[in-house]
Amino acid sequence: MTGDTQRHENARPQPAPAGGGAARAVPHQTPTTMGRLVATVERLRREVLEAQAAADGRALVELAKGILIGQLHCTPAAAARQLDVLCRESGTSPLELAADIVNQASRDHVSEIAAAFVERTGTADDPAGRPSTADDPAGRPSTVSVRLRTAESGMLAADADTQAVAESLLTNALGPLGAVAVAVWTAVPDGSLALAGHAGFPPREAARWRHVPPGVSTVARLALRERRLVTLARLKREGLPSIGHLHWPDGGRMAVPTGTGGRIHGVLEICWPQPLAPQPPQIERQVEALAELCARTMDASPPCDVTATEGVLPDVAELIDLAEGLQDPAVVLTPVLDAEGRLGDFRIRHAGSRFVDPVGRPRGDVNGALLLEAYPMAAGESGLFDIIERVHATGEPFRAERMSLTALVDQIPLTSVADISVSRHGSAVLLIWRIEDERARLANLLQHAQRLGRIGGFEENLATGETTWNAQLYALHGLPASAPPVRLRELPGHAHPDDSAALDRFLRAVLRHRRPASVDFRLQRSDGITRHIRVVAEPVLDADQRLHAVRGAYQDISAQHWTEVALAATRDQLAHTEAESAERNRLALQLQHAIMPPTPPAIEAPGLRVAVRYRPAESESLVGGDWYDTVVLPSGLIMLSVGDVAGHGIEAATGMVVLRNALRGLAVTGAGPAQLLSWLNTVTHHLAKHLTATAVCGLFDPSTRVMRWARAGHLPPVLVRAGEAEAFPLIEGLLLGAMPDVTYVEREVRLEPDDTLLMFTDGLVERRDSSVQDSLGHLVTAAAAGAGDLDGRLDRLLAESRSDTDDDTCVIGIQVG
Repeated sequence: MTGDTQRHENARPQPAPAGGGAARAVPHQTPTTMGRLVATVERLRREVLEAQAAADGRALVELAKGILIGQLHCTPAAAARQLDVLCRESGTSPLELAADIVNQASRDHVSEIAAAFVERTGTADDPAGRPSTADDPAGRPSTVSVRLRTAESGMLAADADTQAVAESLLTNALGPLGAVAVAVWTAVPDGSLALAGHAGFPPREAARWRHVPPGVSTVARLALRERRLVTLARLKREGLPSIGHLHWPDGGRMAVPTGTGGRIHGVLEICWPQPLAPQPPQIERQVEALAELCARTMDASPPCDVTATEGVLPDVAELIDLAEGLQDPAVVLTPVLDAEGRLGDFRIRHAGSRFVDPVGRPRGDVNGALLLEAYPMAAGESGLFDIIERVHATGEPFRAERMSLTALVDQIPLTSVADISVSRHGSAVLLIWRIEDERARLANLLQHAQRLGRIGGFEENLATGETTWNAQLYALHGLPASAPPVRLRELPGHAHPDDSAALDRFLRAVLRHRRPASVDFRLQRSDGITRHIRVVAEPVLDADQRLHAVRGAYQDISAQHWTEVALAATRDQLAHTEAESAERNRLALQLQHAIMPPTPPAIEAPGLRVAVRYRPAESESLVGGDWYDTVVLPSGLIMLSVGDVAGHGIEAATGMVVLRNALRGLAVTGAGPAQLLSWLNTVTHHLAKHLTATAVCGLFDPSTRVMRWARAGHLPPVLVRAGEAEAFPLIEGLLLGAMPDVTYVEREVRLEPDDTLLMFTDGLVERRDSSVQDSLGHLVTAAAAGAGDLDGRLDRLLAESRSDTDDDTCVIGIQVG
């Protein structure tokens, strides 16, 4: 065989190479045995799918024939001939005609979707626009009705085989829409999901996802929780794991719950290989219809009762027997469906013998009634009916403590509190509620109060020697509940030795003098922990006034004790800190007053009169760094300066002294105001630690009445002349200490006789609710309105100041003679 094959290959003509060059041998790859086997399996798989699709199509045609037999009362052969005649006359394929016949006869949800699609689009063609294996021989695309009815036929033929159902869905209905895989999940009562059927997924992938434990978030779980169709455009972007997420990470997904009669049996999940664009409503309705068809094959339970007179199903009877054996009030509910098979209400099939109605009705009044008739207030949002409906749909049990239940009595709503448990058993729902009575509520309230207050109660019977403790008292003593209680007379042996005298007085008052008493002591527990305990006790006397028992309570006051100790230490520390702060403020105030008295005498100079007013802060804790200085220099010039050191307290006061003395010493050099401020900035930045300040410096020449001045971040002086006031221009000048090297601008002004010049700190004008410019404008107005001598004018400015910052204030008035 090998030699024959070789001769055959050599005899095969070879193509000539391009360009007329020499021919080159082209190797021939012989298919391997494994490759032939794979190709054979793939071909057989396609043939099986085509055979299944053809069988589903034949089933749909046979169903239409059966309808014609029933309507025309003819034989099967006559029905087949009639179907052929109708196909030729209408120009439609047998599958399309069969789907129309079934739709007209059934009038179900599928027929409604097909009719709605034709009404919206004007055509019955498949919106996917691609042929399917269910196409007619002419090759035209299948209609929506054909796809849905063919899929239905395939699922009905599959009976309870969910795997065959999934394959039929993908082949006949979802493949034409571009889907590549389908998964059918079954909702297990324990909250997990089981993969009941799949198509299009690799076998190993399906084996990995055969079971999803409860609580794991997946695409199917999302649809089950939302109880509606869920569409994910791109699975990877949502971050939800699901079957096949590694094969098509960027693909889209659709998941819709499958259920009948208000009960969800599982989820139908559909996978696309590419991102899924927003789908039109008609496509979503088709998917929901397929989920409903899928649910019919998954629902193995018998139909629900719709009236109260029908017989009780076996599973309901077993549940009634179970409810009777419970110690709590129990109610057995069965779903009531409307004419279209949708859940409308629940019927109270049985109220247990221990049933307690929230409004006091006997159980005979509610047995057999509809739930919403007996308890109409249960229909509220997130109310009891919604909870029962969700449990019936999903099978996931619900439990809640202290849930409010509202019932109507003569149209008056009455609310009670109960612990609720709802669970599904077969086709029925078991509702258990435990109404909280007043005594149980008060006992529960007392228990929580004792726990929160760390209080334990006791009673000691002196006649029998029996001592009773509650659970909280065992916890306070650090003892197990099985340990014998500690009697009152034994307390000194469990307390700190220093507390023995106090305990002896307490025991004498209670046991001998029969008076209520209390005592605080340190309990030394067996685990080595010491707790501060307060015990309160009172005697209980019998009819003959003899001491019969003692009852009382222990309270753990350890937290209170250590809080009091901490508070005492804090008070001592605060007192010490306050004393230190007061001493620092006193020293700062003394230093400030020693250098700058509040009302210094007026300074007389040739052709000039200078008056100063200084108003310290009202609070000693706000002693600041305002300063002023007026000095006649050796050159005959008069230096006038005002400054303000940032901050308060001793640091600001000492900083003020440094800058004031430094400026006075620098002025002897004969330099101008701008140079003096530049040198003072160097002193502030390099020699004074963490200090900033503002200042105005002026040099007045009495012979020429010319005043040169400069500013370092300070407000400019105000000139009053002939009854009018005006502030000097706001020339450039950075505050002191901000930068190492700063150059300041200098200006000069010639003063006239009777001119008054005001230099001040911001404490005179600053307000919290106004800008500095507005406050400065008010000062200019007040200065222009003033009259009289210089001292009176300064006193009036201080008295009428609108400042509300409680800061130091300094004002210098210069009047030219």
